[in-house]
Amino acid sequence: MIKQLDKRVRNSNDLAMRAIIFSLVLAVLCLPAKGEDWPNWRGPRFDGISKETLPSKLPDTLPIKWRAKVGIGFSSFSVVGDRVLTMGNQEDRDTVWCLDASTGKVLWQHRYDCKLDPRYYEGGPGGTPTVHQSSVYTLSKKGHAFRLDLKTGKVAWSRDLIKDHKLKLPEWSFACSPFIEGDKVILNVGREGIALDRKTGKTLWLTDPGSSGYATIVPQAKDRHLLFSAKSLMAIDPRDGGKYWEYAWKSSRDVNAADPVSVGDDIVVSSSAGTKRIRPKGNGNIPEDVWHQRDLKWYFNPGVLIDGHLYSLHGTTHRPTELTCTDVETGETIWSEEGFGSGGLMAAGNHVIVFDLGKLTIFQASPKRFTPVLQQEILKGKCWTSPVIANGTIYCRNAVGDIAAVGLQP
Repeated sequence: MIKQLDKRVRNSNDLAMRAIIFSLVLAVLCLPAKGEDWPNWRGPRFDGISKETLPSKLPDTLPIKWRAKVGIGFSSFSVVGDRVLTMGNQEDRDTVWCLDASTGKVLWQHRYDCKLDPRYYEGGPGGTPTVHQSSVYTLSKKGHAFRLDLKTGKVAWSRDLIKDHKLKLPEWSFACSPFIEGDKVILNVGREGIALDRKTGKTLWLTDPGSSGYATIVPQAKDRHLLFSAKSLMAIDPRDGGKYWEYAWKSSRDVNAADPVSVGDDIVVSSSAGTKRIRPKGNGNIPEDVWHQRDLKWYFNPGVLIDGHLYSLHGTTHRPTELTCTDVETGETIWSEEGFGSGGLMAAGNHVIVFDLGKLTIFQASPKRFTPVLQQEILKGKCWTSPVIANGTIYCRNAVGDIAAVGLQP
């Protein structure tokens, strides 16, 4: 009798232990995606790739956590902790918005006069706020530069760069995002960029007030950054704005807008003129061509480099656009997929996240084939702005300023 009772107790303990183990396994499988902040345009490593991991299995339809309206524009998002930053324009006034990441509630907003300037498109700001330490740095299309307090939105300093330096605006005005380098804020303003003191806003260097390009500064090496100007790609010294080298690059109407992508010491540069991989040859020397792909064109947004392959949207607003996979060693197109527009993309680990034509597409990066794991309509209208993933949420917007915060869990 005692032996039978002891056996029952042991069996009961085994069942309890199995239940505990099952619960733990289930809890691990259901953990939310590992999060990461996205403090600036193209993310913390300036490559469009987040270390965030997506759930192993996504639901058929992702939930919309909240929606908001921020005004006309093409500004993307910066996300730090519980704060989401973006920009828009309403009635010829720009607004820098700080929203609660969980609810979309407005935490603060900063407004100032700035023309919408809809030149063949809706207009509005094209740059993305940059968060550094406890400050937010922004640039309007008409040269208004600000440093704002991340917590309150209070202005620490402001500049009118057009008025102060009599700068020449490019055809579609400024579109870069602020880049922080030590004590400097560097902007693609002027032919060779401008550096402002990060704490005071004072101009530290401006070597040429001529027309700029539309891309954001890309770091490539210590004391050497890439600036895609109106008619060339150059490597600049952030300390004084000096040039290491310059590579001529002529695009239709000087639309050099997509950030170059570093491939080790090499660089992939692209516009409506096509795409090249170039190799710097030392200070003062013009880089040499490694390959030239004429049928690959990044119009607004750059691609992402994953395991030796570039995933990008190829085309312009004047022709059908394709999602493409390109071998970065040879420039060969591995596959292309029709049915996409002039939107943007970024990556989370080995997943590429595309948003264009109002549709969110997620696929596993693979040179073998395009296999989407999710395609879902999120918004209506023109969607040229790159999506952002941060801390388990994907943020999308359209040209008129509708925002959708998309959750990764059902």
